[in-house]
Amino acid sequence: MKVPFVSFIPLEKELNDELHEAFERVLSRSWYVEGEEDRSFENAFADYIGVRHCVGCGNGLDALMLALKAFGIGAGDEAILPANTFIATALAVTYVGARPVLVDADADTFNIDVSLIEEAITDRTKAIIPVHLYGQPCDMDPVMEIAHRRGLYVIEDCAQAHGAKYRGRKAGTFGDAAGFSFYPGKNLGALGDAGAAVTGDDEIAAKIRSLGNYGSEVKYHHTYQGHNSRLDELQAAFLSAKLPLLDKMNAERRRIAARYRELITNPDVRLPKVPDYAEPVWHVFGIRCPDAGYRDDLEKHLGDNGIGTNKHYPIPLHLQECYHDLGYRAGDFPKAELIACTELSLPMYYGMTDEQVGYVADCINGY
Repeated sequence: MKVPFVSFIPLEKELNDELHEAFERVLSRSWYVEGEEDRSFENAFADYIGVRHCVGCGNGLDALMLALKAFGIGAGDEAILPANTFIATALAVTYVGARPVLVDADADTFNIDVSLIEEAITDRTKAIIPVHLYGQPCDMDPVMEIAHRRGLYVIEDCAQAHGAKYRGRKAGTFGDAAGFSFYPGKNLGALGDAGAAVTGDDEIAAKIRSLGNYGSEVKYHHTYQGHNSRLDELQAAFLSAKLPLLDKMNAERRRIAARYRELITNPDVRLPKVPDYAEPVWHVFGIRCPDAGYRDDLEKHLGDNGIGTNKHYPIPLHLQECYHDLGYRAGDFPKAELIACTELSLPMYYGMTDEQVGYVADCINGY
């Protein structure tokens, strides 16, 4: 049996008519940027998340970067983020001229260890960027308590957490703003690059929109030194076609995750833990192995049996060559380094069959 790490085919078959209709609708209007499709999706996604404003942009990285810039964060400032995350979180901070300050991860949830945030704060700290990694909500109550007490902005990285809930409330509604990615592989994915920033602040929403449109609110009048980062009409139309199915897709991911957690009994494999406060959407189902050698051998074993896997993320941020200038060294963030060398991501996508899930579990148990 072949089980790919991810497949878009089941979803695209189910939405074939809707996706083609979206394409034809955009083509018939001959309007491709900043139009009706964009505004329609923004309104629908804001309603879904439960915020006042959604501003479409080019990708998830830009969503975070534009939000940081809208809050005036820049050169000489610092923003706290987890050492265990995709590089886009850190790049958003770098792109506004600020310094990423890393905090170690919790080995059980893979998210930032909130107990370590306070000690990372300096007089230059302006923001905390909690990441809801793999679709697992970060522990937001202590994050928000620290931020309110210390006068810091909170910008949630929700790139992998569309519809995830923390204590019954959706990710993206806790901080001053949040960034979402609609990269094709995300739980809600476009058919190309796309993203959005969400916020409850009217002025910040307007500033994010202006910053993504060359710093302009009125054509040829540029208030800010902005960027070209807008959600194009075609991707907005595709996202509008998929959004009504998002809860169903997330429910399927939860069902698959529950089956994995029930069927995988290999004593050397550590399954992801779900805190009582969390309702994950399982963008990634990551297991942990005893050590790097076991992880790599298991990866090969699964590949030899036709099962696709991935590693999120094999080189932690502080050991990436491009961030050598931050001055971090191996050993500075031991939990993030442990996750990096022992994590293995299993197939997880809408349309996986029970037989496929069972086959993956059997191959792991038989290793």
